[in-house]
Amino acid sequence: MPDNSLLPSRKADHIRINVEKDVHSGLQSGFDEYRFNHNALPELNLDEVNTKIKIFGKQLKAPVLISSMTGGTPEAAEVNRNLAQAAQKHGLAMGLGSQRAAIEDTNLAYTFQIRSVAPDILLFANLGAVQLNYGYTIDQCRKAVEMVEADALYLHLNSLQEALQPEGDHHFVGLLSKIEDVCHELPVPVIVKEVGWGISGKVAKQLWEVGVQAIDVAGAGGTSWSQVESHRIEDPTNRRIASDFHGWGIPTTACLEQIKTQIPHMLTFASGGIANGIDIAKSIALGASLCGLAGPFIRAVKISEDSVENLIGYLVNELRIAMFATGCRNLDELKNTRLIKQKAS
Repeated sequence: MPDNSLLPSRKADHIRINVEKDVHSGLQSGFDEYRFNHNALPELNLDEVNTKIKIFGKQLKAPVLISSMTGGTPEAAEVNRNLAQAAQKHGLAMGLGSQRAAIEDTNLAYTFQIRSVAPDILLFANLGAVQLNYGYTIDQCRKAVEMVEADALYLHLNSLQEALQPEGDHHFVGLLSKIEDVCHELPVPVIVKEVGWGISGKVAKQLWEVGVQAIDVAGAGGTSWSQVESHRIEDPTNRRIASDFHGWGIPTTACLEQIKTQIPHMLTFASGGIANGIDIAKSIALGASLCGLAGPFIRAVKISEDSVENLIGYLVNELRIAMFATGCRNLDELKNTRLIKQKAS
């Protein structure tokens, strides 16, 4: 098994850097290139707009995912617990940060365990896919799911981040077949996500063909983990290399476009640079079923409970108004709405 000794300090660094530093991608997510055709006569009352959706058998009040962020430290335990309470209250989905630290040190499991405050939410466990090349098997995947009573498992792909980390894991050969094994043996759905550089239509199709049930594109345009890592790296040359990748990746909307074109029936989640409810509406129209935000939530939860409440209200209410202004009564109608693509100003 890989050395686990530095994981808690790394997790603490990640929280601190995301809150204190500007770690945005040098790319835009692409949402500004699209607009809706305004419907001046929607023949619809605002209070009729329905943002509910069912995913993996769980009913959500809105297609909002509090994206995978953290775990493994006492501070992370508090962050996860507070966000889980908000997800429970508002009927949202939630993804946990990588559980590797707790797999290798069970004393850290409590930092991820939030079912006591969020018994009904759609919850995603999380492991790095590359760990399947470093001794992890279906056993560790089951432990991650059982540890948090999750409804599905995220396997995250972060090859660039691993390449930039001094302590990174670099062996990605043969990973697809191991992901396939997990898909066939795990009793809950497997979702594959990136961490901020995007999943292309080609890669999504490869994953679909081996049994992955959903893709979270996690495209470029939001948090850049190369920027995060550049704040952790001490060696000046390696720090410069990490910083130079701040404009790397596939914008979120380009990922959604590619997947919708190549595998239109694949369950797809949008994340990466989603800033507001209009971006969520555009993501749905581009084929997404669930829309994730990470950075905005971690910054809000570090301020106050009210800040989290205000963020959720802002996102959901703006989504409802966008649906009303396009004459969409529900998310199925929104998904069938045609966006107008324009050159970004």
